[in-house]
Amino acid sequence: MSLLLISYPNLSAQDFSLIQSYRQLKDKQFSIINPHFTFIFPIENIEPNDFISEVKDQLEDLRPFSFSLRCATINKDAFSDYYNIFLVPDEGYSQMVKVHDKLYSDKLYDYLRLDIDYIPHITIGNSLDKFVCKEIIDELNVTDFCINGSVSSFDVIQFENNKVTTLEKIVLQK
Repeated sequence: MSLLLISYPNLSAQDFSLIQSYRQLKDKQFSIINPHFTFIFPIENIEPNDFISEVKDQLEDLRPFSFSLRCATINKDAFSDYYNIFLVPDEGYSQMVKVHDKLYSDKLYDYLRLDIDYIPHITIGNSLDKFVCKEIIDELNVTDFCINGSVSSFDVIQFENNKVTTLEKIVLQK
């Protein structure tokens, strides 16, 4: 069992559908989880109540924030042989990095992955063939797409046996 912290972003119905259309074709996790940003990567060997308490403490003063996605990139998955297609924010990028860093600043510090870059993103596809990913990225990036949204809540999730269970939803104060 792994614990993670994610945010299901607030998106327009049109943008959600656009993301899902790509994910349905190319994302192996399409049927497992909706589009999201990951802020804390899988952690094992921690009590859920301790994890939730620490996350709430770190998010206490955070307010909702906006982002804009205008670019798709390729990323080699650090956990598998797959290549991923990421939608990466232009606006909101630094805010997400700062939230990520704050979440790992105290009791979760020992779980921080320094061997991989933290790139805020929504995954829309993956493949063992990097050129399949590159083709999709090129198709997207020749358009002037812009997906605007906001982050106003976080979900503490448990991931086990390819199943996601929300343990707690943390809504940011306005």
